[in-house]
Amino acid sequence: MSRPSMAPPATARKLRCAVYTRKSTDEGLEKEFNSLDAQRDSCEAYIASQRTEGWVLVRDHYDDGGVSGATLERPALQRLLRDIEEGHVDVIVVYKIDRLSRSLMHFAKLVEVMDAHGVTFVSVTQSFNTTTSMGRLTLNILLSFAQFEREVIGERVRDKIAASKARGLWVGGPVPLGYAVQDRKLVVDETAAPTVRRVFEGFVAIGSATRLIPVLQAEGLVTKTGRPFDKGSIYKLLNQRLYLGEVSHKGKSYPGEHQGIVPRELWDRAHAILQISPRLRSNQNREHAPALLRGLIHGSDGRALSPVHTRKGGRLYRYYVSQTVLKGVPATTDAQRLPAGQIEALVIAQIRGLLRQPEMIIGTWQAARPEAADVTEAEVRTALLQLDPIWDELFPAEQARIIRLLVERVDLGPTGADIRLRIEGLTSLAQDIATTPAA
Repeated sequence: MSRPSMAPPATARKLRCAVYTRKSTDEGLEKEFNSLDAQRDSCEAYIASQRTEGWVLVRDHYDDGGVSGATLERPALQRLLRDIEEGHVDVIVVYKIDRLSRSLMHFAKLVEVMDAHGVTFVSVTQSFNTTTSMGRLTLNILLSFAQFEREVIGERVRDKIAASKARGLWVGGPVPLGYAVQDRKLVVDETAAPTVRRVFEGFVAIGSATRLIPVLQAEGLVTKTGRPFDKGSIYKLLNQRLYLGEVSHKGKSYPGEHQGIVPRELWDRAHAILQISPRLRSNQNREHAPALLRGLIHGSDGRALSPVHTRKGGRLYRYYVSQTVLKGVPATTDAQRLPAGQIEALVIAQIRGLLRQPEMIIGTWQAARPEAADVTEAEVRTALLQLDPIWDELFPAEQARIIRLLVERVDLGPTGADIRLRIEGLTSLAQDIATTPAA
């Protein structure tokens, strides 16, 4: 009797399975067997158990270590998505769904990509099928709990930060200029702390961040990153309460465990200026600009002209006037009333021109040699020429100091202004500039 023939078993379609693992922090990843390895072992064991269903493990590893699940911008995940779009993956296997994402919105985007390319998703510890409506409902419920857990963790972290700052602890972040970190605590960096105090002192003296910039650059002072100071970095430094030895959190300040750099009196003076609007501060600076030629400029009668000012229509007008005008004597040929801006500009232009003349450079060098025998003519030339391009960036008080250092007397005559310079002042200025670090 013949026996019926047996039909060969149907061969299951091969399903290429990719394992995805993730860990939010990099703690413990240096170990020989870490959390990512444990996740992968569980997933590979599950794939092996489905071998009869045609499941095959792909060789590529998709591991994101030290990457938060709150974002989709993860290197391994992005590589996995590219492989899905290129048709290299049929099934994604994870240990838990929150390894793939903790956000409902993000997971919806991932599912959309999977559906578009016929890819299914499996969690080895949470059984469901994303191809059915019940499976999608289960997935959304699990994701809701995962997102809830992420938000709770975030609240705990924020509460911990608030509690730590209330105790005066520094909780990390960019280390401000003037400090270093030792044992997770801020300690004063004695090499950089003077720069912080100089910024505060300069701002108090000048009252303007814009006009403080060229001063800091001329002194060679830079920020924590080694870049020259600008307005933004100056204002950011001035508002760091860490420099008072305090820790700030959401508008409140607490005594810190670290040492302050800026005295309270200096901080208060700087912030009293900051309370004034920049436009008003600028106007005040202009109004209080010193008369550059006070006590130096003389009229045709040989007597000193006095600086005066008046205001019309909200504008300030400055003049140098002769004693004849001040005393109300009837107008004579000696009566003079000169616009201060014009005569100051004329004198400054002549001084800047004189500083470029070779005979002035040589004379200054020769005058400097008795006190500084090692100074060279080239150094004097460089120092004097360096003043010209930065003059317009100097604040008025510094310009007035230099004018008084350089000028002995200015005599006005029919042909213009006759300027008598102080050679010893030129020598002193050249030495000061030559020894100042370049910006």
